[in-house]
Amino acid sequence: MNRTRNEALVYEFLEAHGKPASAYGILDALRQDGLKAPLQVYRALTKLIESGAVPRIESLNAFVACRHHHCADSPVSIFMLCNACDDVTEAIDDAAASMLDQICATRGFTGARRVIEISGTCAACSGSAH
Repeated sequence: MNRTRNEALVYEFLEAHGKPASAYGILDALRQDGLKAPLQVYRALTKLIESGAVPRIESLNAFVACRHHHCADSPVSIFMLCNACDDVTEAIDDAAASMLDQICATRGFTGARRVIEISGTCAACSGSAH
């Protein structure tokens, strides 16, 4: 995928950061790399979201680098957000997508964007291994 310089900077930062980051957090981290205005970050994020490379975590008003190939083509994205360490685990689940389709169909609703955010405690923070 061809990315602009700003898109590459934002994506590489998010990938290395590994945790959700706000647009202003991204801007602060990349000022020395030449990003000076919020609009530069928001434009880069918009393109990265459109391509499926970066999802927005609505409840945190933050962004993460996608850890799955072809996220934009996925029928549902599930984000598990750890309240203790701020880790985000991303999952794609066909069974969940099918269940959401059924729920929508029984109500005559056509879903366009399916994102589930679950907050809680990850296995590492809860001390249990799965």
